[in-house]
Amino acid sequence: MTSANLLEDEFGRVRGIVHRAVEGLTPDQLSLRVEDEANSIAWLVWHLSRIQDDHIADAARTEQIYTSSGWADRLALPFETSDTGFGHSSDEVSKVRVESGELLTGYHDAVFQRTARFVGPLTDSDLARIVDESWDPPVSLSVRLVSVISDNLQHAGQAAFVRGIIDRG
Repeated sequence: MTSANLLEDEFGRVRGIVHRAVEGLTPDQLSLRVEDEANSIAWLVWHLSRIQDDHIADAARTEQIYTSSGWADRLALPFETSDTGFGHSSDEVSKVRVESGELLTGYHDAVFQRTARFVGPLTDSDLARIVDESWDPPVSLSVRLVSVISDNLQHAGQAAFVRGIIDRG
């Protein structure tokens, strides 16, 4: 297995968790917050997809799927198109409401497809490229991708946890 294959596998695992967390839920269930300050499945999936979209677009030097493919308009959330959800307040989290889970998984799938096309041909030497010099030490592509995977898996796991609560009824 190559490094690129490993990265594709990990992003695919995130996608699988996202689909299982969202599948068959109503808009109200997607927006359920188990406590007043908790994140909903809708916010978690939107946010993890936005982070993946933002960070991969930056690394690939392309436009984000959110804006280039009309997902910002389809999801119609009350935020700037550059907003990824990072640092959202409880009030902002509550504003992430979607008409269907298919919108969330559709956006996530579009981001995943672009991510897979980007990471698929990467070589180990590509992974050493510095993508962010604002940190000390500067961030390599490999570190950025692992960071996105880690963040995505944590948020996908949180969505799966909320789904478990919903399913318990």
